[in-house]
Amino acid sequence: MVSIQELSPLAITIVVVVVTIGIGATILTTVKAGQAASSAALNSSEFGLQAVNTMSSWIPTIAIIISAAVVIGILAAMFMNRQ
Repeated sequence: MVSIQELSPLAITIVVVVVTIGIGATILTTVKAGQAASSAALNSSEFGLQAVNTMSSWIPTIAIIISAAVVIGILAAMFMNRQ
């Protein structure tokens, strides 16, 4: 069953993912700034930034789903122990 003790490692995982995405976005921005206009490197760094933006937009949804799973697991455990 899911318990409240499992929330801490999940929260740390989310923080690590957010920091990693932030560092990746910073690196891609730096790479993009050093490229010539209309080059393949500029295009690839722009596509990379778009991908990082798309991935980072899902983080709040993933956090809500994880939190909901923990709450549902705790409620299910409480109701199963009641009987």
